[in-house]
Amino acid sequence: MIDLRQLRYFEVVAEEEHVGRAAERLHISQSPLSRQIAQLEERLGLTLFERSQQRIRLTRDGQTFLAETKALLTHANRLESLGKRLGRGEEGGLCIGYIENAMHAGVLPNALRILRDDRPTVHIKLYNLPSLEQLEGLRQRSLDIALVSEPPAADDPDLTALQVLDDPMLLALPEQHPLTRQSELLPQHLAEQQWIGVQRKPGANPADDFVAACIRAGFTPQIPMEASEPFTALGLVASGLGVAMVQKGLSRNAPPGVVLRELPWLSYTTPLWAAWHRVNLRPLVETFRKVLTEPSLSGAGPLPHFNRVFPE
Repeated sequence: MIDLRQLRYFEVVAEEEHVGRAAERLHISQSPLSRQIAQLEERLGLTLFERSQQRIRLTRDGQTFLAETKALLTHANRLESLGKRLGRGEEGGLCIGYIENAMHAGVLPNALRILRDDRPTVHIKLYNLPSLEQLEGLRQRSLDIALVSEPPAADDPDLTALQVLDDPMLLALPEQHPLTRQSELLPQHLAEQQWIGVQRKPGANPADDFVAACIRAGFTPQIPMEASEPFTALGLVASGLGVAMVQKGLSRNAPPGVVLRELPWLSYTTPLWAAWHRVNLRPLVETFRKVLTEPSLSGAGPLPHFNRVFPE
């Protein structure tokens, strides 16, 4: 393989048309420079220069070879620069797994906005996957960061995690429901309601199970209807088909006809964890991890006018 250093020497000698001036420009002695050019010609089996006592000039073949040399050296310089930027975390790509609540609560969009402002050339791929699949993706290195409902085990040899959100749950009521006019909601008010449940995703944390939380609060919910995801549950609430518990992060996107109420006595939240591989050789992953774990990424902002949240 051709030595890039020899090609650089060849380029400078061709530009100067004088070995002495080229050696001075390259900060080397004239003899080693002449020797390097001769070795390059011998390797190629090609005469690159016509030599005289005063100057040297490119042969016709040398001119053709110089054009390709310049293109190659330009690409090599760009490649070196890219490698340095990648090493500093300024460029590259990220593969990010997430569950829906990471989007709804604003954690992932806010983190991506901060990253894009600082690293506009980063290419990002997002994968909406169950938590267990995301953790496996981290192990297989097909994902760089995972946003999951349950972290890996504390003694996991490969993965580690940090909680980035503990999203409170809100009671969603149809706008015309009698409980919307109740100044204080108590467990007994909810015992006889028709609940719309949300099916648990694979990898969800059993400790946060809705029914268990209701039983701890003093009532057992009647759940004649289940939705596959929380937005469907909110649509059913808006239609007057029942009441539901949804993450506070969804409040900005609730449909008209839904009233949201806080239940401080119900110990039911939706956690969100950022997980990553313990062995991380990419600065960009570390940069995004730090962005994700900064405080105040989950601020949901003001609620739309059609949602009313009444603290107890």
